[in-house]
Amino acid sequence: MTRPSCPKCHYPLKACLCKSIEQIEVMTEIIVLQDPSEVGHAKNSVRLLSLVIPRTQVIVGEGPDDFAQLQQYLEASKKPVFLVYPSDESQNAAEVDFAEDVIILLLDGTWRKAYKLLQLNPWLQKYPALHLDLESASNYTIRKASRSDSLSTLEAAAMMLKAIEPSVEVTPLTKALGAMVEQRLNSMPAEIRKRYKK
Repeated sequence: MTRPSCPKCHYPLKACLCKSIEQIEVMTEIIVLQDPSEVGHAKNSVRLLSLVIPRTQVIVGEGPDDFAQLQQYLEASKKPVFLVYPSDESQNAAEVDFAEDVIILLLDGTWRKAYKLLQLNPWLQKYPALHLDLESASNYTIRKASRSDSLSTLEAAAMMLKAIEPSVEVTPLTKALGAMVEQRLNSMPAEIRKRYKK
């Protein structure tokens, strides 16, 4: 039997996060390329990102055919496009002089899945890549990560927005993520919860 979900946030009624959602408007166009395995993941932060910033575009797929329309859209756009992905060639986002209106591409999945998305879509590599200067570890404690510089997609979006639009208040994003993490931790048995608490 399917658990009843909140019609607004689409989380199960017992885990409704509507009280923690405060929508914000940004100039930056956020486009998320999402690995199919992340779509139904209960701990995926992209759903929260879309609730706080409704203009967020989420495109699910793996190979170029899945993103054919996106490629056409980006090629027709006159806005600068940046891929958020750390590499030897990527620039520190904090050191880039951004135009007011840009497009950022985020890859949503584990490091392995994000790398696979990049390899399956070589067209992405024509866009300048950006990385984030991480001052603190991720607050996304409910998902295990193999790397210390791992961030949720929502956290990466929030940090990118601070670099591109310094006047934007990104607290609604971090507040929503914090509420989801807290809700998930509280629903765990005490012994399991201890593993995630820092």
